[in-house]
Amino acid sequence: MTDCGCEKAKAELEEYLHNELRAEDAQDICDHIANCPDCANEAHVGQVLTLAVKRACRETAPEDLREQVLAKLREIQATH
Repeated sequence: MTDCGCEKAKAELEEYLHNELRAEDAQDICDHIANCPDCANEAHVGQVLTLAVKRACRETAPEDLREQVLAKLREIQATH
């Protein structure tokens, strides 16, 4: 086991949670989280937040909101 330390674990936590790290780096962070209550808590918060965002992204915006956003985007694009 290689303890990568809190600084590296926290810096790469988002990539770790999204499975975007090399296997070796991911294992180092996994090992660290298993032995560090502070980083384990950060990882748990990140997991809960990631799941909440995924759920929210599956929902469809109300049609009137969608139209307002698209109109604003068109307005911005027209001025550039």
